Amino acid sequence: MTVDPDHSFEDAALVLDQALAGDGSAVAGTLDKVVKRDGRTGAYNVAWCLAGELAGDGVRAGAWALDFPGIEEAAYDARWVARFVSAYVNHDEPTGEALIGAALADGQLPQCLLTLAGSTVATKRRREG
Repeated sequence: MTVDPDHSFEDAALVLDQALAGDGSAVAGTLDKVVKRDGRTGAYNVAWCLAGELAGDGVRAGAWALDFPGIEEAAYDARWVARFVSAYVNHDEPTGEALIGAALADGQLPQCLLTLAGSTVATKRRREG
């Protein structure tokens, strides 16, 4: 799976615009449309774009460790987002793909994507604020 510029960036930008506007149902609808249209590859591509926005510019290459105290006690979606962003900053696409597959198999993908979108918006607001 790789990021498909035909839809992924536009879909991720739409999700961010909707989330910034506080329209959670529109975010959920857009993510659902992406998954129905492009399956797990579409979900991965949009999630990868969102993780890139969350991580921001200038992330140095190297081995990044996930430092999330109490991660095992966190909700599924919070653990998933932390691990997915860690995969992103480490350029670890196979782990990102596996996380999408696991969330899909566990029936948690919609909530994980919503939490990733919310975390991205919160980070974006903090940076701008």
